[in-house]
Amino acid sequence: MDKTELQALLAELIARWESEVVEFKQATDAFGTDDIGRYFAALANEANLRGAECGWLIFGVNNRTRGVVGTDYRPEAGRLHSLKMQIAQNSDPRITFRDIHELHHADGRVLLFQIPAAPRGMAIAWKGHYYARASESLVPLGLDKLDEIRNQTLAQDWTAQVVAGATLDDLDEAATHKARDSFAQKHANRFAADEVAAWPLATFLDRARLTQDGAITRTTLLLLGKREASHWLNPNPAQLTWKLEGQERAYEHFAPPFLLSTTALYQRIRNVQLRILPQDKLIPVEVAKYDQRIVLEALHNCIAHQDYTRNGRVVVTERPDRLLFENVGGFFEGQPDEYIGGEKTPLRYRNPFLTQAMSELNMIDTMGYGIHSIYQGQVRRYFPLPDYDLSESQAVKMTLYGGVVDPAYSRLLIQNTDLPLADVLALDRVQKKLAIPDDAAGRLRRTGLIEGRKPNYFVSASVAKATASVADYIRTRGQDDAFYLKLITDYLTLKSEASRADFNQLLLDKLSDALSDQQKARKISGLLTKLRKQGAIVNAGSDTAPRWKLTRP
Repeated sequence: MDKTELQALLAELIARWESEVVEFKQATDAFGTDDIGRYFAALANEANLRGAECGWLIFGVNNRTRGVVGTDYRPEAGRLHSLKMQIAQNSDPRITFRDIHELHHADGRVLLFQIPAAPRGMAIAWKGHYYARASESLVPLGLDKLDEIRNQTLAQDWTAQVVAGATLDDLDEAATHKARDSFAQKHANRFAADEVAAWPLATFLDRARLTQDGAITRTTLLLLGKREASHWLNPNPAQLTWKLEGQERAYEHFAPPFLLSTTALYQRIRNVQLRILPQDKLIPVEVAKYDQRIVLEALHNCIAHQDYTRNGRVVVTERPDRLLFENVGGFFEGQPDEYIGGEKTPLRYRNPFLTQAMSELNMIDTMGYGIHSIYQGQVRRYFPLPDYDLSESQAVKMTLYGGVVDPAYSRLLIQNTDLPLADVLALDRVQKKLAIPDDAAGRLRRTGLIEGRKPNYFVSASVAKATASVADYIRTRGQDDAFYLKLITDYLTLKSEASRADFNQLLLDKLSDALSDQQKARKISGLLTKLRKQGAIVNAGSDTAPRWKLTRP
């Protein structure tokens, strides 16, 4: 906008004055970026709720007189426009000002920050907090407004939309053949394979729920579309990415048809045979680093549940001992833990049209068994269980282990193939040095599977015997107090007196490796206190410089 247009806009905004989508500030150069960020989120959310194209934050206008007074906020152009990056870095989703207009008014410099309305279905947060407006006041975004924004897209399934202009010529021939085979296998009790093969392509696509009355949908193009037909899905990248990290680095992008691309991506993953030596056995158990069914299940879940309105891609990162699966969009129905047991069935899906088509092609099930099957598959392979990271509100990350974390855990699974899944879950957390519930800890103690004190649990002797050496276990388990007390008294018998530093040197490397340095220090203090209270030793020095002696040489 030129100066005349900006002056007209400013006059109009001042005439209407402050509302839920307009805020005026006099604002000096000291005006805080966090304050601007909060106003940015609030005005973006209110613009969405009121159907406005944008909101406005105006600097250089006095609130009381409603007159232009000017502002000295960031007078340098470079500094002023760097605010766009600062806002983008701390807003979620990452958006920023549509523009920052600088008007040199007759009564002073005015800044007009043009704030885009929040995208449909997505509220804007600033540093993890949602804001709104109550008349002219800045307030937290209430649950009623948050639900109103989130519900905007519930009735709109991105994957079900018909793609005007796309035709059957945009489909990959190999993918359509594979789709027919998969559909026939899925419905073998209803249709003969020859019958499915004889259907006209348009008929098959409708019956497989890939098209709508013969019209090509986004789902059709994602699963069966040619690589060169991906332009119909712009601005969505329609892409799967494999990335190798470690001593060697590489990557490759995979376009539709996803029905074939997922297998092509899996084949890029380095998959070797690993050996696990069971307790008291000479012949090792050989296990593939990754199981194809598990990898494809995880990858198909990413495709089925991704939020395609956010225009992201699925990324599979291969590291030396694990795979990391990432897709945009928060966990849509419940939490991962609810699906591990295989008993929860989701009531709704983010992409119902896509998930139904993938189910028809035997890529996923729609009963919530996917996560359960991944966990059970890792148990059968004696490997650590997957980890989910939902710390980012608009992303899901799942780690799939391709190696042993604790040999004792893996050997235990080899020796006890009938362990309840709940116990395996708890043992998996123990091997990863994570907290477990008290009831689980009690159950594992009673069955002799763990030892140690909360929170430093570790696998018990029955498991540790299967480790590389019993010495490793002893170092972790530690000894009874009587052992350490005897060391202290024997030391004083030989040396007559000792400082705290002497006892540290004597005991630190003998205490359990499961203890931190601070916990070891407290343990030594407790041992000395115990002997003093028993009357066995006495401090002949001071509290700051103790000299410990036996009471009876």
